Amino acid sequence: MLEQTLVILKPDAYARSLTGEIIARFERCGLRLEQIRISRGEHAIIEDHYPRDDEWLTGVGGKTLADYERLGISAKEKIGTDDAAEIGRTVRRWLVDFLGSGPLVPMVLSGNRAIETVRKLVGNTLPVAAAPGTIRGDYSSDSADLANDQSRPVRNLIHASGDPEEAAREIKLWFPGLA
Repeated sequence: MLEQTLVILKPDAYARSLTGEIIARFERCGLRLEQIRISRGEHAIIEDHYPRDDEWLTGVGGKTLADYERLGISAKEKIGTDDAAEIGRTVRRWLVDFLGSGPLVPMVLSGNRAIETVRKLVGNTLPVAAAPGTIRGDYSSDSADLANDQSRPVRNLIHASGDPEEAAREIKLWFPGLA
């Protein structure tokens, strides 16, 4: 099944000059680079990139809350709340701030089952849990506990669309001429 997906190399990947290496890994797997650019200071797009709906915010906040509980940290003391949606809003702000902190490289990749293939190559969202041989497993070791302790998002180098609907929405946002 031929499809397109959006990938964004985040400021940590750009700062470490991993752009060429990461693109080469996608191309070696048979994916085709359809669009690419360097993005700087596009705060309106970054703000729209992350959803604002309660379901998404509660899901993100719930993961963070679970991390805190697993580590024996009081979310109420650390963030000021133990409400999953409120924590999700905080994490969303951290994510938006991080994406706006430096250059990004958004790109559109296409190929057979491109979304699934990219996500497999990228690895687990938490680099410390990503398998060796994946992009995150090879180039990052950040973890949720360190990120939460430092009140920031996990620095995981790359964003990859999770499903066809998300890919379509994100491609339209970052490359409106393709829509």
